[in-house]
Amino acid sequence: MRKLLFNLHLYLALGAGAFIVVLGITGAIMAFEPEIDHLLHSKLSYVMPQPHKLSLAEIEAAVHKAYPGERIFGYLLSTSPDISCAVSLRGRQVYVDQYTGAILGERPSGMDFLAYVHQTHLRLAIRRPSDPGKKIMSWAGMVLLILVLSGLYLWWPVKRVSIRGSAATRRFWFDLHNSVGIFSMVFLLLLTLTGVMIGFEETAVPLMYRVTGSQPSEQPRKPPPPLPDAKPILADKAIAIARAAIPGAEPFQINVPGPAEPYFVRSRFPEDLTPAGRSRVIIDPYSGKVLFAEGSRTAPTGARMVIQNRAIHTGDIFGMPSKTVMSLASLAIVAQVLTGLVMWWKRRQKRI
Repeated sequence: MRKLLFNLHLYLALGAGAFIVVLGITGAIMAFEPEIDHLLHSKLSYVMPQPHKLSLAEIEAAVHKAYPGERIFGYLLSTSPDISCAVSLRGRQVYVDQYTGAILGERPSGMDFLAYVHQTHLRLAIRRPSDPGKKIMSWAGMVLLILVLSGLYLWWPVKRVSIRGSAATRRFWFDLHNSVGIFSMVFLLLLTLTGVMIGFEETAVPLMYRVTGSQPSEQPRKPPPPLPDAKPILADKAIAIARAAIPGAEPFQINVPGPAEPYFVRSRFPEDLTPAGRSRVIIDPYSGKVLFAEGSRTAPTGARMVIQNRAIHTGDIFGMPSKTVMSLASLAIVAQVLTGLVMWWKRRQKRI
């Protein structure tokens, strides 16, 4: 059994190692995706907090003054007093100081460095209808789970946690491989289990609902067509309705709907640290009626399991401390592949 598992561990690592390294490097970066984005675009992102924020109508006026005739598609509201507001125009985002109305600059809406890292982690940045990249990365995650469990089995008889010898010896790399693996074992298991559940969400999500005996929330129908003389409510009014619909959740994103579209507002509770938020409200843009409201605190149990699974995987669950731990665990994955590769190479050279 031990020899069989050793060979399985070795050849799976050699076969999927490149994809696992990609998962580890991109995952380590993604743990700090918002923070890195703000640093890379500091002149657009950071503002000086002041006592009074402008309304969305005032921000809209400032944007239309700088970009006359441009249609606004949505707003990304400030998530922190020192972070700016972003306004979506066609093909770009404009950043606005929400205290003064000053236009800080703009960025194209297409793929940037962090978006490319994100898509590489999910699907090797391959966008095809059949999503082959996602299938590859999902199975690489499954292979990683097998490697973690088989590695624990192989480590158990020796229980080696000290590093001896010099970097020129196979013993040094063997000890380093064992030590990194066992000290990061718990976090590697969390990363791989949650990642596999995300990768195979078509199976995992229905399973979560079955296990908890819950059902997904019924999605709303489209709002009825407006009367000929109806006027849409303003975005500020939609934000106020969203706050009332899910008390305690702060809206951070809102679209500007077209004639047949509703307002879609994303919100987050103080404990919901994921950048995307997990609470949402859909509002009729003419009547102001709430068509759908689901908060992360009151969502069906299956949905809350999905939310927690993602928050654990990304490290968002406890904020900066857990993000740091999960980023380091992602780098530990890379270290395990590289030390294993060195051990294999030294063993092969010795045989030659």
